This record gives sequence, C-alpha cells and structure tokens, in this order.
Amino acid sequence: MENGHDYHYHLIRRALAELDAGGPQMSLNDLAARMHISPAHFQRVFSRWVGVSPKRYQQYLTLTHAKTLLRDRMTVLDVAHETGLSGGGRLHDLFIRWESMSPGLYAAGGAGLVIRWGWFDGPFGEMLAMGTDRGLCGLAFASECGRDAAMEDMRARWPRAVFTEAPDALRAWVTGAIAGAETRLVLIGTPLQIKVWEALLCIPSGHVTTYSELARAVGRPKAVRAVGTAVGRNPISWLIPCHRALRKSGALGGYHWGLPVKRALLARESAREEAGAGS
Repeated sequence: MENGHDYHYHLIRRALAELDAGGPQMSLNDLAARMHISPAHFQRVFSRWVGVSPKRYQQYLTLTHAKTLLRDRMTVLDVAHETGLSGGGRLHDLFIRWESMSPGLYAAGGAGLVIRWGWFDGPFGEMLAMGTDRGLCGLAFASECGRDAAMEDMRARWPRAVFTEAPDALRAWVTGAIAGAETRLVLIGTPLQIKVWEALLCIPSGHVTTYSELARAVGRPKAVRAVGTAVGRNPISWLIPCHRALRKSGALGGYHWGLPVKRALLARESAREEAGAGS
C-alpha cells in the first residue's frame, strides 16, 4: 500500500506527463479528468502537499519554468561563498549544519566507516537515508529507480564501509529535515566535490543557479564539466540542493534520481516561495 507522500508524489508525476502532453493551457478540470480523479480531490491533495492551489501550482510544472527561474531567481554565488559560509554554518532554507570528512576516507572507499541506513516516507516518495554517528551522509529517492537500484547506487559510493540497517538511529535527522528543523550532514567526497556541494547549499529555496556559476564560485571557471559531474555525484539529494543547478540555456540538465523528481522539487519550492512572499 502506498504511503501518503508516495501517493502525492506519484500524483504529481502523472500530472507532469499530462501537462507535457496537453500543454499549459490545460484546465484544472481537464487535468483532473485525464488522471481519472475529481477536480475537488485533486485540489485537496495538492493544496495539502504544496500549500497552494493546483491552479497556482500548475504553472510551475511546465517545461518552460526553468527559464523563468533563471530570468527572475538566478542566484550569484561568489559573494555568498566568500562570507564565511564554509565550516558548517546554517545554510539555505533548511537549518543544516555540516562537516566534511577527510578526502582520504573517500579515497579509501569508506574503509573503517560504519554507515547506518533505513527507508523513510519523504515528500517526494520513498527515501533511502544513510548516516554515520555524526549526521546524514546519503539520501536517495527511490520513486523513479526502485529500492534495489537506489541501495546499490548508494553502497557503491563507499564500497568498503560497513552498512547496517538502523532506521531509528537516523529517524530524528530525517524527520527533522522534512519538518524544516536543524539537521546534521556529513559530506564524504573529494575536495572539489565538497566545494561544489557547499556552493549548492548557498542557493536559497525557490532560486536556481547555473553550472558555470557554480564553477566560478568554487574557483574553477573553466571546469564546468567537472563541476557538473560533482553536482551529479551529490550523495545527499534534496538537502544539498543539486536540483537547483540548471544549464545556462534554461534546460533542466540532468538529475541523478530522475528529471520528474527535479521538476517536482523546483515546482514545489517555487510555489512555496511565491506563497510566502504573498503572505
């Protein structure tokens, strides 16, 4: 049986497909009919999930929304990156504190590290969370790829670590992140990856940046491709907001856990940003 978040996310997933087929001029009644649910039910579910009405939310689900974000909510990272945000301060819209582990630990494949894991009901479907005794080190979405693929992907990042199922050890961090409470993260990666992930943490909710802007922010302006690879290797999806990185053309670019998830993430954040600005 689907949990509540899975149901809400998969409803959005279906709405994305129908909007792509029918175009932004599709009415709420038409959209609900194509998904075989009543407009009233559609409105209730979306209003509860995102905090605004489906009519208002619909514009954020279109493929052209990324270009609007780049035009109106583009974040320049250089200044933010130089003002002391490195070192684990509170960053972006969630109350996040982070620390990085030594590059040697990453190079050694996590040898000697104990990583606990568990499955959780998240706002974009089922999530696989992983963490050490210091904080979350991994967060994967299984809605597009399935449980087995998500698990294999995450374990391959630290192949020599010891993995143990212990959801209760992670629950406070995961539920806190969902609720917007303070959350601790542990970044395990190469020096470049950690710099890129730190820069991503500087992007506010409802805003975006580009891969080239990220490259400038980490002092590697000519290494856009390498920076893009580091974005794609972000192990802590959503909390380190790699979904907020776009191509300069306005194209979404890639997303490790599937473009439908990226579009839903950006749409939900944009809707909430607008609702907050109007309140």
